[in-house]
Amino acid sequence: MTQAMLEAENLSVAYGKVEAVRGVSLTVEPGRLVTVLGANGAGKTTLLNALMGVLPARGRIRFEGRDLTRLPVEARVAQGLSLIPERRELFSTMSVEDNLKLGAFRFRNTGGGGDLEEMYRLFPRLAERRRQQAGTLSGGERQMLAMARALMGRPRLLMLDEPSLGLAPLIVAEVMRTVARLRDEGVAILLVEQNARAALQIADQGYVLDGGSVVLQGDSRTLQGDARVVETYLGTLAVDDAPPSRAASGR
Repeated sequence: MTQAMLEAENLSVAYGKVEAVRGVSLTVEPGRLVTVLGANGAGKTTLLNALMGVLPARGRIRFEGRDLTRLPVEARVAQGLSLIPERRELFSTMSVEDNLKLGAFRFRNTGGGGDLEEMYRLFPRLAERRRQQAGTLSGGERQMLAMARALMGRPRLLMLDEPSLGLAPLIVAEVMRTVARLRDEGVAILLVEQNARAALQIADQGYVLDGGSVVLQGDSRTLQGDARVVETYLGTLAVDDAPPSRAASGR
């Protein structure tokens, strides 16, 4: 059995007396893409922030067997976790290339960060715009830059918060194909999404949050066929043109 890369056990987060995340347990295995689904306010972003150490949490968090529960954000980054927040938080007046270089800042004295040419291979559109200010990019290009900048830090687990937010459907499909390609290249991914259809098409495993608790979990094929998921999140629309998950394709 493959050892989990990330393990959260009975995680709970409260804002004062309001419990936003309640007893959540989840795992992410190496090289797998796991999605966390749920409506707005379900606790998805709070969960990511707790895993990253941005918010205090009760419970236990392990990464590659090491207990991270009491470690600060910078220590978790050093262990190999990276979070791309919903707002992407790019430096708008800096060039694409300078934003990428900042992603490898913690390796400035060792030279161990990601390679610019490798990022341009993964994200060809960024190569075309390497001298352009980040603030002038389209929404999809900004999301790709945020992912590439995170990868410059050589994370072993990449966490993404709503990468499809505010993007047109065709751009959402492109971003999801990019996320799937990163998984196929060996990056473990925890993807928080409100767009259940797009996320389940590329994920290996999924969890559904409601009211801060996990109400459903399973492989992507099982969740896509679950009547509750279909009724609440998928409806009867035709499947978008996006790459299948490895679970759905039998990989």
